Amino acid sequence: MVTGRTIDAHHHLWRYSAAEYGWIDDSMFELRRDFVPDDLKRELAAANVNATIVVQARQSDEETQWLLSLARETPEIAGVVGWADIAAKDFERQIEQVAQEEKLVGLRHVVQAEPEGFLDGMAFNRGIQAMKETRLAYDILIYERQLEEAMRFVDRHTEQTFVLDHMAKPKIAAGELEPWRGRIFELARRPNVSCKLSGMVTEANPKSWTPEQLRPYFDAVVEAFGPQRLMAGTDWPVCMVGTSYAGWWELLRDYFADFTEDERASIFGGCAIRTYGLKMN
Repeated sequence: MVTGRTIDAHHHLWRYSAAEYGWIDDSMFELRRDFVPDDLKRELAAANVNATIVVQARQSDEETQWLLSLARETPEIAGVVGWADIAAKDFERQIEQVAQEEKLVGLRHVVQAEPEGFLDGMAFNRGIQAMKETRLAYDILIYERQLEEAMRFVDRHTEQTFVLDHMAKPKIAAGELEPWRGRIFELARRPNVSCKLSGMVTEANPKSWTPEQLRPYFDAVVEAFGPQRLMAGTDWPVCMVGTSYAGWWELLRDYFADFTEDERASIFGGCAIRTYGLKMN
């Protein structure tokens, strides 16, 4: 499959407030402002990117509805990965309603901030089971130490589509490949899991990282998942603490320059279209 479309499979938008975005600390001063569709459109034009998937940054129904409203008004936003209370007793009823939103393509919970064993919880797994009746994917946001827990989780839901965010955040700054690499290969054996090539500069030292430092981690996911289950994303505006929007795309395009045209087409758009069921105009 050859397509000229480039899709940013992972970015955020927000209206900044210190109370709602407490994770944006003093080291991320660049992020302490609003990021709205007009900002996004400028970045897309400069980087030659055609469409995007916007991902929740707050865990509230209000956030999901706000992102959906932006997507309805912004043709460049092809899909929304929102938040819902998956563990709620009435989630099965909620999901029937929210899944009718055409541009809602997935849900995500910030599991990296949860205690050990969260993905083993009965209520959360009951909610994921209810998602099976929808077309929605579930984005797995974890640290590398949570990979074994994530594998148990995925194994309970073999018919659900999963997307691993940010390559499970390996310890790049410490130069550690293992045990992350071995666990990534194990997770990739599950055919219902894809992986996003995003969020890496913030796991390295944002001010001193190099492409050579990231290469072993890219090499690992390419070998583990293959081009058909990898999708390019920026994690913009978070990536701005270590690179520009266009700079991240330049790095990805350089890394994959020697791949076949079909492989690049999948990584830079096709995998996102297939995995999230995007309706492209």
